[in-house]
Amino acid sequence: MVRGTARSKDAGKPGIKEVAAAAGVSPTTVSRVLNNRGYISQETRDKVQAAMKRINYAPNDIARAMLNGRLNLVGMIVPFVSNPFHGEVVQVVERTLAENGFKMLLCNSACRPDLERSYIDMLRRNMVDGVIVNSLNIGAEAYAEMGLSLVGIDCDLGEGSVQIASDSYAIGEIATRRLIDGGCSRILCLRNNSRMRMPGNKRSEAYLDAVADAGLSALVREVEFVKSDEEKGTAVAQILDENPDIDGIFAGDDMMAAICLNVMARRGLSAPKDIKVIGADGARRTRTFMPELTTVRQDIERIGELAAQSVIALINGEKPESNIKLPVELIEGKTA
Repeated sequence: MVRGTARSKDAGKPGIKEVAAAAGVSPTTVSRVLNNRGYISQETRDKVQAAMKRINYAPNDIARAMLNGRLNLVGMIVPFVSNPFHGEVVQVVERTLAENGFKMLLCNSACRPDLERSYIDMLRRNMVDGVIVNSLNIGAEAYAEMGLSLVGIDCDLGEGSVQIASDSYAIGEIATRRLIDGGCSRILCLRNNSRMRMPGNKRSEAYLDAVADAGLSALVREVEFVKSDEEKGTAVAQILDENPDIDGIFAGDDMMAAICLNVMARRGLSAPKDIKVIGADGARRTRTFMPELTTVRQDIERIGELAAQSVIALINGEKPESNIKLPVELIEGKTA
């Protein structure tokens, strides 16, 4: 039985009037402090903030968004946050947003177009001010229709958006030339689905140019990164069966390189003795658990910072640099 004196869930929560009374100012002054509008002396701001803390007042973000048109909330779509590269980017983006008074709403698309579209709808309903995308499996027009500030990591979201990417051609060129210089003559290049229009496709373009310059024959195979590790391992095993003369592998990323090394180990093969292997990305967690891996490192810290800073600038009506390409570097390990 409900007692007659019971209050609703929100009845006991202090509001602007209670803050004003505690601070000895008007509710209008409290509103101005909360929304940073009009001139308010530092002394008055300190009084209001101290009162809010004293009575445990929590601002209603939705109400504030309705008032000033902004929620200071940014959506982010990645393929798999479990991937060390994407996980590290997310951490940096979230930290940088928080340092600037923004929150993040994270979505894992699993590289599925249907999930990506549903997340676009969800982000629109949740009144986000901008979106950072690192998983483009649908047309960029779907994002343009949102009418929001857009930043793409390794993807182009169309006019008015910002694109941030590492020099993908350099990644492919550095990795392939390192294998050629190491004496490899039959080099396998593993890549993602070529139907996905991503700057990362230039990694395999650079591979093709490098092997052609060296007078070697090309061997490019697609293994969709959306597949399970077991499926990827089966695909790699089949490729090795069909091409027993492979002596070098440029994997699409560090996780694919790890799968290649596992498949090789099960066959009694080792790197670099039997097959030299080079990955790409160089995330901190990968380098912690696989310090022996030779890889081409992206500046993940800078990618995340620039993505967050760019979306904030767009939200604030500024015009940041629209196409940012970051340098990469070879990290010498023991697998090539």
